[in-house]
Amino acid sequence: MKLAGLKTAENAHDESIWASAWVPATDNRPALLLTGSLDETVRLWRTDELSPAAPPLGGHALGVVSVAAHPSGVVAASASLDSFIRVFDVESNSSIATLEAPPSEVWNMQFEPKGTILAVAGGSSASVKLWDTSSWQLVDSLAIPRQESSRPTDRTGGGKFVLSVAWSPDGKRLACGSMDGTISVFDVHRGKFLHHLDGHFMPVRSLVYSPLDSRVLFSACDDTHVHMYDAEGKNLVASMSGHASWVLSVDASPDGAAIATGSSDRTVRLWDLTMRASVQTMTSHSDQVWSVAFRPPGGTGVRAGRLASVSDDKSISLYDYS
Repeated sequence: MKLAGLKTAENAHDESIWASAWVPATDNRPALLLTGSLDETVRLWRTDELSPAAPPLGGHALGVVSVAAHPSGVVAASASLDSFIRVFDVESNSSIATLEAPPSEVWNMQFEPKGTILAVAGGSSASVKLWDTSSWQLVDSLAIPRQESSRPTDRTGGGKFVLSVAWSPDGKRLACGSMDGTISVFDVHRGKFLHHLDGHFMPVRSLVYSPLDSRVLFSACDDTHVHMYDAEGKNLVASMSGHASWVLSVDASPDGAAIATGSSDRTVRLWDLTMRASVQTMTSHSDQVWSVAFRPPGGTGVRAGRLASVSDDKSISLYDYS
């Protein structure tokens, strides 16, 4: 796999862009790119030309820190520093629900693969909140237990600050990353904590499972490393280095052959999982790259893969890959 720069939209938002996600294609339209910014808006972009697909979507009182799309492509959600999650209809931008949390308890979020649950990293609540997508009611809170041997730097013991979440492709497991570097894995159907994955000692800002293997989990961390875990066997399979600063985001290609990362070193890197090494570095941004996202498969007229990246420099970059 090789990336080729396709297009960059400068000043795509008025402030830093911290979040991106692809809205899957429907029978009526191709996939769209969803972005969220510190300018308090969410925007939708057409997949190839990076032109606006709708007017900016408001509704938040502070910056948007996460966006997520329902697998149906019909519904999306945005989470803000104002502690509200706005759920909206993609076609009409009409509000479906507004989910409220205490301050500092709404961070990264992701829909379950079948779309029945929205999982939200609970920040200072040291938990992951699960919202039912048929009623938009909070149905469970998965608390992260205190580890048997607390680290000296963890003054609050079990006081985790949860930043990131990821669903396994079969929807049976949920992983979350914390500020202190621990990754926690849950059996969602039983509501049961399974184990921690160790190896990081700084904030784990992004997680993604391999789309082909529910055992394989990737993590992006401020320690500049990208880890590959056997999330069931609790084993660190590989620790991959290459970035010069914090790794802020990781996503896996639809074919499971590669991952992409974005970093505060201003670069996007492509990693070959057979080699378990960085094979390409893209330098289209002039500031921190907060999110990278591969376009999901599906839709008519799709000729090539796409990867998107967003940055503090207010721009969106789009890449081809084959």
